[in-house]
Amino acid sequence: MDLSRHWNSVYASRDEARLTWFEDMPEMSLALVRQHLPPHGALIDVGGGASRLVDLVLDEEPGAISVLDLSAEALAITQARLGARASQVDFIVADLCAWTPDRTYDVWHDRAVFHFLTDPDDQQRYLDRLDKSLRPGGVAVIATFDLTGPDRCSNLPVQRYSPETLAAKMERLIPGRLVPVHALRHAHQTPGGHIQNLQISVFRKLETHS
Repeated sequence: MDLSRHWNSVYASRDEARLTWFEDMPEMSLALVRQHLPPHGALIDVGGGASRLVDLVLDEEPGAISVLDLSAEALAITQARLGARASQVDFIVADLCAWTPDRTYDVWHDRAVFHFLTDPDDQQRYLDRLDKSLRPGGVAVIATFDLTGPDRCSNLPVQRYSPETLAAKMERLIPGRLVPVHALRHAHQTPGGHIQNLQISVFRKLETHS
């Protein structure tokens, strides 16, 4: 499957407010970014697409903010919404698993990208990019469907996690890089009124590793 074409079609065929992952106010993501992003720090929102998180983080006057997504259609929605403020954001149209980071970040935010990676090689590639782009001491916020969440999204299979199984996978694939800080559970209500259970895990990258 051509995933770029798939996601462009998803965003082009439906109003963003009808997408199951839509949040008019991404409160939990914003709270975690506020908690962990240092003053004038750098944030990357991977799979950020049309999320409104970038609008809210810009109000916090970050040092730099990047939004990466496979879908140019999704990023175009955000650029149009931001208007002139879009010039303050580095928009990256890329396959995360093939992307080459050109800078480091203080916070890596992922609301439901990693759980789409069901191939172990893609999981490794994702975590290698995370490791290369997150500065030592930086924080990764990773949200996935939890063990009671859906097993598919947007007609694609997903891999569900508990905070414990996600932490174990991190340690297996990039040993000694990340330490779990805390985890939350979130019952996301879709625009159609359905509940999708997610877990949100926060990891800190160790200053040094063996």
